[in-house]
Amino acid sequence: MDIKNNLSKIMGEKRINMRELHRNTGLSTNTIFRLYHNKTSNINFITLAKLCKALDCSVSDILEYVPD
Repeated sequence: MDIKNNLSKIMGEKRINMRELHRNTGLSTNTIFRLYHNKTSNINFITLAKLCKALDCSVSDILEYVPD
């Protein structure tokens, strides 16, 4: 089983770049970069909440459970 990170897809659909997401969320550019490029193995609730608010989406839009 795996959790799929759809952040880059959502950002592309909404035509928002990392710099703009940084300004809208207050998250570090490093955090956004690592999430965008799937270079992280965890994410905290505060980060998820900020992303959902800035991207006008739900947690299930960003993270998707993919069974084996």
